[in-house]
Parts: sequence; structure tokens; C-alpha cells
Amino acid sequence: MSTDDANRRWTRSMPEAYERHLVPVFFRPFATDLASRAAALRPHTVLELAAGTGALTSALLDAVPTASVVASDLNEAMVTAGSAREPRADWRQADAQKLPFEDSVFDLVLCQFGVMFFPDRPSAYAEVRRVLAPQGRFLFSSWGPLASHGFGAAFQTALEQSMPDGAPSFLEDVPHGYTDPAVVAADLAAAGLALTSTEEVTLEGVAQSAASVATGLLTGTPVSAALQTRDDAQTLQATVTQKMTDRLGNGSVTAPMTATVYLAQHQA
Repeated sequence: MSTDDANRRWTRSMPEAYERHLVPVFFRPFATDLASRAAALRPHTVLELAAGTGALTSALLDAVPTASVVASDLNEAMVTAGSAREPRADWRQADAQKLPFEDSVFDLVLCQFGVMFFPDRPSAYAEVRRVLAPQGRFLFSSWGPLASHGFGAAFQTALEQSMPDGAPSFLEDVPHGYTDPAVVAADLAAAGLALTSTEEVTLEGVAQSAASVATGLLTGTPVSAALQTRDDAQTLQATVTQKMTDRLGNGSVTAPMTATVYLAQHQA
């Protein structure tokens, strides 16, 4: 498996750590915000891409209980975990670049922090356009630069200090690697979609401890792949955790997190 593929695939061991340590801190606050925006569009048929373990799925179904929601993810491990946690949705394993749905069947396609993982975004956006009804909307979010994410920046600094021989660059390259609205607009246009609005959103994340966030990022993301082959993996995890605690503090910790929300539709 290439580094690019490894950065985009989750193993079966990751969803539990992801759900426990990262979802409440990173994803639930933005899920509430994005679900509110989705509800204002009054959708009836919704396709969610890169649904993960279902943080946005649940928020959406709470906000729009009458909507028919298909939640999809590339990774079987995430689909298994998500379907168990949010059975109100119809869960499907699906590649965003080859969606297994007919044309023009959804009036809203939704994606929270998933587009960064698409290897060929124009191809994925073309599939979004294909499955969207003529008046449908594509609502999605992407993280801002790593420096704008208090937890992520602290973690990457701790990781680099602890691994001077070469720390994984997953966070900067993938989750925080798609931050320019002009690039996003060009990718959408190449797929026949028009960007109609962008909005930068900064919310506070609250974690039970810096150690919890460190555990989530070390074991609940593809960063874990870089540690599995190291003899000093446990020592390294302890060092990163201590450095994050030194920077963020003991006990419950908070940090700002910035993302951009995009809304697109068929080109006129």
C-alpha cells in the first residue's frame, strides 16, 4: 500500500479510538453546526460521504428527522462502527469517486472533513454532481491550516520533537492539506459544480485531557501506522503525551479549531 493510500485508509482497530478520543472533541461541535446549515436547506433525500462513525449523521437526523439519509464511507471498519452507533441511517460502503447510486437521486450531498481524503477530488465532485438532483446542493467542510487547530498543532509539534528522525506528516498533508478556497472552487468547477458560498468557522474543542487527544491521534488515525513497526512505540507515545500535556495543561483542556464550510450546486 502506498503512503497516499495508507493516509486515507483506517484499519479495524482505529474506529474505537477515533470515536472515543477524537469525535467528541474535533467532530461533534462542527457536526452540530453543519447539521443546522443542512436543515436550513430542508432536504428530503441526503447522501453523506466519508461519514466515519456517524457524528454528523446523528446530528443531521436529529435536526431533520424526516429526511432519508444514506451514510457512506470508503472504509468498511467505519461503516461497521457507524451503522452500530446510528441505525437510523442506511449505511453503505462506497468510494466517493465511484458512487453506487443512480443519477439525480439526492437533493443534498453532505460531507464533513472528508473531501481532503479523496485522491482525485474533481472525479469525486463529478460523482457528486451526477447523483445530485438539478436543484440539489453540496454542503461540505474542510479543516483550515494545521496552525489554526490548537490540538492538531500541539500534537504535531510534540510528534516532531519526539521523532527527530522523521515524524509522520499525515495531519499537515491530508486533514489540513486542502485549505485554499480558490483551489476548492477550481476543483468544483472542473466537475461542473459552482461554489456559491464559503464561510470560515472557528469553534472551541473541549477534551478531557491532552493525553486523551494524543491517544486518539496516535492510535485512531493513520499516524498509528508509523508507530507499529517501532520498538520504542510505547515510549514514544508517552513522550508525545507528556509534551502535549506540558503545552496544553493538565485536566480538561480547550483549544480553538478552524474550518471552512462550502456550499456548491450545479453550474448554471
